[in-house]
Amino acid sequence: MTTKSHVRRPATPSSPTFAPTTQSLLEETASGLHSIGDPEILRLELTALFCSNRCPGDLILKTYDLARDMRGARVPVIGGFQTPMEKECLRLLLRGSQPVVVCPARGIDNMRIPRDWRGPLNAGRMLVLSPFPSSRRRPTAETAAQRNDLVAALAQQVFIAHAAPGGKTEAFARKLAASGKPLLTLPSPANTNLVGLGAEVVGHTDTLRIRHEGNVKGIHAVPGTELSRTDADLSQDGSLTRYIVT
Repeated sequence: MTTKSHVRRPATPSSPTFAPTTQSLLEETASGLHSIGDPEILRLELTALFCSNRCPGDLILKTYDLARDMRGARVPVIGGFQTPMEKECLRLLLRGSQPVVVCPARGIDNMRIPRDWRGPLNAGRMLVLSPFPSSRRRPTAETAAQRNDLVAALAQQVFIAHAAPGGKTEAFARKLAASGKPLLTLPSPANTNLVGLGAEVVGHTDTLRIRHEGNVKGIHAVPGTELSRTDADLSQDGSLTRYIVT
């Protein structure tokens, strides 16, 4: 089912709502979006995934490994999935059982749903989300930038597999770092620029982990996996409700 509503300008890093997803952000943002699938997925703590169009060979393999680990740990993922590496990650993620949010840089009201999206959509574990009207039939550099801002605003943390030096993804990462959004990347000499911006380095064995237990601040969780403990939030009853990275 497609939900149609008026389109608001997406949140940007300079706006007050460019922050980890909360109930208020969900309500304010979702009212201005077009969606296909289950909008309840937006209540989860999402990890955004980005990568430049060109990705070095060593990082291609590491990103594959990390995507498989995220799938195995059932980490909810959000992204535009527009670049070649992002598309490959989506293909891997859709084979799992974790929730996925896809944000095309175009309108979706009349979009043809790819065959491999239909099963996850019918199962209620996928959401297609767009701030653009049906008249926007093709992605542009402008809509891609707006889409990326939206993805980051809805994510708890942002993982960038690679950002080519001097490119748009690096500029986006710089904006994220300035906003205080948690930024993660992979170990590689090619990612020195991201590390210099303050990105935390994670290996494929250090799966981006979110513990899907309980309910905190209106964020409903999905039954999940046994995870190791690092940065945990505690609910009032003392139960662990969130893990960021190990």
